Order: sequence, then C-alpha cells, then structure tokens
Amino acid sequence: MNLFPSSVRITKVNKETPLVTSLVFEYPERAAPGQFVMVWVPGVDEKPMSVAFDDGKSITVSVAAVGTLSKALSEKKVGDVIGVRGPFGQKFTWKKGDRIAMLAGGYGVAPLYFAAHEAVKDGCTVDFFHGARTHEYLPFADRVEVLMNTTYYPATDDGSRGFKGTSVACWVEKMGDDYAEAQKYDLVMTCGPERMMKAVSDVAFELGIKALVSVERYMKCGFGICGNCVVDDSGITTCKKGTVMDNEEVRKIAEFGVYHRDSLGKKVNW
Repeated sequence: MNLFPSSVRITKVNKETPLVTSLVFEYPERAAPGQFVMVWVPGVDEKPMSVAFDDGKSITVSVAAVGTLSKALSEKKVGDVIGVRGPFGQKFTWKKGDRIAMLAGGYGVAPLYFAAHEAVKDGCTVDFFHGARTHEYLPFADRVEVLMNTTYYPATDDGSRGFKGTSVACWVEKMGDDYAEAQKYDLVMTCGPERMMKAVSDVAFELGIKALVSVERYMKCGFGICGNCVVDDSGITTCKKGTVMDNEEVRKIAEFGVYHRDSLGKKVNW
C-alpha cells in the first residue's frame, strides 16, 4: 500500500461512453477487485477511484465527468502525469465454482467487470445485470459480454437495450415466480447508486443469499485516519472496513439507502 502519491504517466485513454473515460497507467502496487486508489490532479483535487482493472503491470480507473476533478481527469491525454496512492479498502471475494449474480448500476460496472474477469478464472459462473438510463451509458458492456461463463443482462430505463427497467427488476424477473431460481446463486455482488444497492441488499436478505455491497462515502485519507467516511450508527470507516462489505454489516448502517454526509458532515438525502 502506497500512502503517499506517486507520479504516474498515462499510457492509454479509452472513451467508454459520452460520460465515462478510462485512464490506464503503470503502477508498482497491485490491486484486487473492489479496491480503490486515490487519484490526485495537482491544483485541482484528490478523490477515490475504483480500480476497473489490474493486468499485473498497469491499473485502469474509469472516470465519469460529473465534478471538477473528474472533468479534469477526463481531459487528460496519453503522456500526462497524475498522482496516485493506494490501493486501499477491502476486495470482492468468492469461492471456487460459485454461481454469482452481479448487479451494476451505470459506471458501477467497472469494479464488477474486474471481479467477474477474475472470478471466472476460478470456475465461477456469473449472471451480470447492468442497468443505466439508456444504451449509451452502459460502459464495459462489450468486455463483459465476451467473458467466459458469463451471461450479460443489460437493463435500460428507456428500453433502448435489453430489459426495460432497472437491473434489480431484471434480476428479480430472471429468478422467476416465487424466486424459483434464487437457490442457484451462492453469492450476490453489487456496485452502483446506493438506492439500487439497497434494493439488492433487501432482496438478498429476504432470500438468504450472501451478498457483498460496495459502500462508498466521502473519503479523504483512504486509510482510516481522517474519519470523514465514518457511517451512522456503527462508526466504522468505509475506507478500511469497505468499500466492499458483507450485507449483514451493511444492514446495520442506519444511513444506508437513506442519507449520507457531505465534506462538511451535513446530512444529504439520497
């Protein structure tokens, strides 16, 4: 774990969707699916970014251009230098041969694609449910579709690709009446908008399926010192105990799916 920023040079830039850009850079530390790195643009800001892929030499992060830092990163070119530290946080885990349902919302697909890529190497079978507003906002779809032992289920609000509706609704429909297919799943993983993940948490809990949920909060240090990502009521720091957490622990977090806190600690409803 690198606690201090290292200067890295961008080696590749991929435009995934009109909103999402992936940056590839060589990095000396290795990351596992679900972990994150802190990415710094001098003079702009530093933010946590999920690791979208690690090939053993280079790391990929995917950036949605929605804020000051992410817009600055989206404008970076091959050869530009950024600061990176980490990786931090817990990883997605599975057992060999597991049947896994993965539910991604929008660009929450990145860490789950990485998880699926690695899980199938262990003989796992993956049903990958990916939701977005429209087909233009389904990044990594082409890569997920070609993974071995993986079935891709896109879901769009406008019905422009795949199931018309949410990824959660698509998953529930796939399981059929009375959740007849549910017993086939050993594990559920989810990453995306929190209200979506809360729905996944509820369904998995009702069905008694083990679930791993990516809980993200406003992180500054990345290793549990600043306390900015502490959650109500448990007081845990999501940068250390998460972002990947067992659903049993997630369900003890009073604020999950209801509200979070901004950089000043003020409550913000989802």
